[in-house]
Amino acid sequence: MIRIFFFLVVFLVISCKKNTAINPVPNIPFDVTIHLELPSYISLQGVGGACYYDNCGSQGIVIYRKSMDEFVAFDRQSPVNSTKCNFPLSMDKQNMLQLNDSCTGAKFSLYDGSIVSGSTFGLRQYQTSWNGSNLLRVFN
Repeated sequence: MIRIFFFLVVFLVISCKKNTAINPVPNIPFDVTIHLELPSYISLQGVGGACYYDNCGSQGIVIYRKSMDEFVAFDRQSPVNSTKCNFPLSMDKQNMLQLNDSCTGAKFSLYDGSIVSGSTFGLRQYQTSWNGSNLLRVFN
């Protein structure tokens, strides 16, 4: 009985252990509303469209439309290169669902911000809220 209790305690301690590593991309507060009917954001009117927005986040953000009513937004600063490289992540010309770090070669998924290769951290994601018509709010 004591062995079972011991293993239960060890299991709970291990499963409750939190990852204390901090994403190196700074969390810079912002709140913007984007008008999707403007020419700069016309690509976001269809599913699979993406665009850059340079006036917020650490090195600007990239916005992707996942479905008719779901958008995602990620910071364009790579979590791999901290201060050595000032080039923001860019969309891969052959695979539009991938963001590339031109300095380190790291690759990230535009769909969910996960690591494709070359990184320990995924992309810093921001919240989005769509009004169902023409306004998209991106914030943290």
